[in-house]
Parts: sequence; structure tokens; C-alpha cells
Amino acid sequence: MKKVITTASEKFLTNYLNNASPTGFESEGQKLWLSYIKPHIDEYFTDHYGTVVGVINPKAEYKVVIEAHADEISWFVHYITKDGFIYLRRNGGSDHMIAPSKRVNIHTDKGIVKAVFGWPAIHMRQQKEETPSMKNIFLDCGCNSKEEVEKLGVHVGCVVTFEDEFIILNKNRYIGRALDNRIGGFMIAEVARLLKETKTKLPFGLYIVNSVQEEVGLRGAEMIAHRIKPNVAIVTDVCHDTATPMVDKIENGDQKSGDGPVLTYGPAVQNNLLRQIITTAEKSKIPFQRAAASRATGTDTDAFAYSNEGVPSALISLPLRYMHTTVEMVRKEDVENCIRLIFESLKSIKKDQDFRYIK
Repeated sequence: MKKVITTASEKFLTNYLNNASPTGFESEGQKLWLSYIKPHIDEYFTDHYGTVVGVINPKAEYKVVIEAHADEISWFVHYITKDGFIYLRRNGGSDHMIAPSKRVNIHTDKGIVKAVFGWPAIHMRQQKEETPSMKNIFLDCGCNSKEEVEKLGVHVGCVVTFEDEFIILNKNRYIGRALDNRIGGFMIAEVARLLKETKTKLPFGLYIVNSVQEEVGLRGAEMIAHRIKPNVAIVTDVCHDTATPMVDKIENGDQKSGDGPVLTYGPAVQNNLLRQIITTAEKSKIPFQRAAASRATGTDTDAFAYSNEGVPSALISLPLRYMHTTVEMVRKEDVENCIRLIFESLKSIKKDQDFRYIK
């Protein structure tokens, strides 16, 4: 296969990642994603909470899902002091340690309100080694009172995102906030594009699912799995690149950016489907790595696997550095190989294939 990621698809990726898509408020990002995949699908549908599904061969009885999640971690406005400072609650697994001095966007009905995470100067912390916590990080939006903050449209419940934007480092590293896991949404959209451009005919219905609310408990995948009732599900998400400083490989495994997609073993992963994906990778000469999950994978794989009396499911992960920060980093060649592996794995699935161990 020729080069997977095109200039046009990279432009979409930039726009998609720069747009905020916080958990529970994914709609604007979902609109961008849907607009991009529309030319490559036969139809689409959405659910009440914002999950978007593009469908190829919608009349087929046998249904295969490829899935990613669309939401990014963020914050909620929780408490506004009389002096106009704003305290927060997490929306997903937001990292309080990286917050001080970061610039943010507060999303209001009146539009974006700019603010910063304030933090005392180093000169005033020398006697007291204060570290960031949810009790002491706060936003400053340049107001002197609670009333002034509220006039801007800020209220308890407003969602807050970091404003850091997507960049390409050294020509082959994608960097930005929310690569977890809108890079997955990008990859499954590229699979849809490749299927269309190569005129590949699949003997089943393909459901390209961009789910919401993964960061707060796999909720979007849980809902949409029961609606689609798939026969097979291939989920893509990010996993930790453990080749950086301060990471214990004994605890976290040995996965490295540049060495290919990561295939996970675990209770939710159906072994016959996993073996087929491994065989596909070997035949297609796609490099891959292996990981083991003790109980849950912590991804939407779990939601699909345990839905509808059990759905054969597998997880194809992209190694990522600095997860849940504003400088999440992946290698471009890993992104391309994840796309290729999903694409080739779909081609390996036969009509009405039965993955059961005992028949």
C-alpha cells in the first residue's frame, strides 16, 4: 500500500485536534469528524449523547465495528470565590500536576472565556514546598469579583480545556492535547477513506464508531454497543510508551513508539480474533508489539466485549508518550501502521465468521 496519511488527511487531523471535545460536550468535534467521513460511508446515525456512527453496507446482517473514543479530559467550574478566583473539578482523568501556569478556555454560552491557572512565584514557595493539588490549583480570568466572572458567562458547570494546539515535531512526531483518543477517531476515519479509495468490498456491514464519554467509564461505547449489536468489534485506543525516563517497565510493560501497534492480551480480548489479527500483521509485514491486561483493558474494548451476551472484541493500541498532558506524543509511522493493521484485519474477516472456541 502506498503512503497512508495524505496532506489532506493531515490537515483534517490538525483541525480535529485543535477543536475542543471535552467529555459530555463532544458535539463540535463530532461534527468535524462526521463531515470528514461522509464521502466514504453509505449512511450514518447518532445517539442521544453524541456518539456518531458511519455505516458501510448497512443492509448486511453480519456487523463489524471499528471504534475509537472522541472525548478529551477537561475540568468543570466548581466554585467561584468572592474575589473572582475559580476552583475546579475533574472531568475525566485530568492531571492537576501539569496545571500551574497553563492557559485555558472556559466554554460558556457567550463563547470562550480565556483564563490561566495561577500559581505563586518560586520566591514565595522556598520556605514551603507546596505542590499542586485539587485543593490549591485555581483559575484567574482577570476579574476582581464573583459578579464580574459571572458577567462573562462563567458559572458552575462550565467546562474548561487547555488551549495548547497540535504541532508536528521533527517531521514524524504528532504532539498535542487529546491525542487520547481523537487520534483513534482519525485512524478509523482513514480506514473508511482507504476502503473507499481502494474500492474494497466487505462481505459484512461495517460500523465506524466514534464514541463519547470513554474518559468517565466507557459510557458511550456501552450505549452504542447495545444499539448496534455487533458480531465483532475492533477497538483502537492509545497505550503508554514506556521508553521514557521515570517509567517502570516491570510495572507498565515494554512498549515503545516507533515499534508498531500494540496488541493486548486480556479477558476482554477474544483470543481467536486476536490470533487472526496477529496472523494478518505477520502476513502484511506490519510491525507490532504485545501487552497484557490483568483484568480490564481500561478501554472501550471492555464495553463491547461484555455487551449483548458477549461480542468477540480485540484492541489495537497506539503507543503514546506523556498521556493526559498537553504534549501527548505519537510517531507518525505508528499511526500509519495502526491504520494499515485495522484495514487489513477487516479484509481478513469472512462473511458470518464464527469466532467461538467450542462449536
